[in-house]
Amino acid sequence: MDSNAELKKERPNKSLLLAICAACIGGTFQYGYNISIINAPTKSVQNFINQTWLERYDEDISEKYLTLLWSSIVSIFTIGGFVGATIGGTMAIRFGRKGTLMMNNAFALLAALLMGLSYPTGLFELLIVGRFFTGVNAGIGICVQPQYLGEIAPRALRGAMAMGTSVFITGGILTGQVIGLNELLGKEEHWPFLLCTTCIPAVLQLLILPWFPESPRYLLIDRGDDVGCRNAMKQLHGTDNFDREREDMERERISAMGIKPKKPWQLFMDRSLRWQVLTIILLNAAQQLNGINAIYFYADYVFEEAGIPEVNIPYVTVGTGACECLTALTCGMLIESLGRKVLIIGGYTLMAFWCICFTLTLTFQGAGLWMPYLSMGCVFAFILSFGLGPGGVTNILTTELFTQTTRPAAYMIGGSVNWLSFFFIGMVFPFIVTKLQQYCFLVFLVISVLVAVYIFLVVPETKNKTFLEIHTEFQSGDKRKASKADDGPRTTLLSTPL
Repeated sequence: MDSNAELKKERPNKSLLLAICAACIGGTFQYGYNISIINAPTKSVQNFINQTWLERYDEDISEKYLTLLWSSIVSIFTIGGFVGATIGGTMAIRFGRKGTLMMNNAFALLAALLMGLSYPTGLFELLIVGRFFTGVNAGIGICVQPQYLGEIAPRALRGAMAMGTSVFITGGILTGQVIGLNELLGKEEHWPFLLCTTCIPAVLQLLILPWFPESPRYLLIDRGDDVGCRNAMKQLHGTDNFDREREDMERERISAMGIKPKKPWQLFMDRSLRWQVLTIILLNAAQQLNGINAIYFYADYVFEEAGIPEVNIPYVTVGTGACECLTALTCGMLIESLGRKVLIIGGYTLMAFWCICFTLTLTFQGAGLWMPYLSMGCVFAFILSFGLGPGGVTNILTTELFTQTTRPAAYMIGGSVNWLSFFFIGMVFPFIVTKLQQYCFLVFLVISVLVAVYIFLVVPETKNKTFLEIHTEFQSGDKRKASKADDGPRTTLLSTPL
């Protein structure tokens, strides 16, 4: 009872908050920023490609080939992200969490340089290469930064502090939307500068992150540096707060003695981790396949139908980004009181409900003047529901369901699935919309319901539990299922004649 009271009273140290901001600004902020920043200069970059093609070959580029080149510039980001996710875990083990984040900025700086040189050199191919490197940067960042946040935060604040991942992703999206407005860098002549701005978060992280320590868990468990661990915890948690956390780390260190960090394929072969691995695969796939991309696809159409002038739609789109950012902040304030399980199940359940509502409002769009406004309400409600659950909690669970020796490999698996799902939905979604139109949301309804049911049945609540306690809870669940399976054949034999 006393320990629970202590957990509730704990407040984050100022140094911990600043370390989280330093890690996130060059980590998942870059992911969100580079997703949204590419939307504003679409026509400007296409005009540049056409002009360059004309100068090279004395003829206009065909519409089909122009679309192919633009699609390559946009989609190569996800290929780079997949590559980054596959190497991020290995880098985190070899160079440390902080060390990997620092090195990762080289990809962002190189990408900014290449994209900035594309216009003066007349080489649109540099845009493709630059976008690939922004993807690699984002892939490594979204793989390593949540590990760093989850490992530096005390147990009682792990959920709230790890929400920095979601807050900075949505903050990056919102910043990209704002910077892309015509009043700032959205004009045609400014697009090279717009794409170069990806270097700013990288420079900020290179200046700020060195002042903060490496992950204490990495120092103690992976490197055996007890003095470094104590110094890091003293800086991050304060002199009075880290004894309990140090004991938790010591127990995990003892349990991991003689065990090397596992590779991704070893996680698939370890039967004690099968439910954790299945959970992160399902959650990361669902994060991209739950309909959030479809909502953004339909948003402009819905806003037009509501009578919003085309020139004002970018400002309303900024409103959707602000809505998602505020929801991520709200989730961060609620996660330690309500828990992970309630938020993510509630988020998917609400998304399923709004899928039904949105399908109905789109189907009967012409039934009355007020119907487009209901559709607008569904857009914002769906985004709010996504930010409240799946958008915020998924990365936290990937941290909490694994211990120190398996966590980097788990992030490699989860990140790879996430990026592949991102690529898949980008390729397949236009065909789904063409065939099913507004009824495509019924597919996302089924996905949201199935994920909510799975989480309810399989995933335990992880709030205020150590990583070892969560791992033990999964193992005890496996033993219960195994004992039931042992009793199963007798029951089956009795019912065979039926």
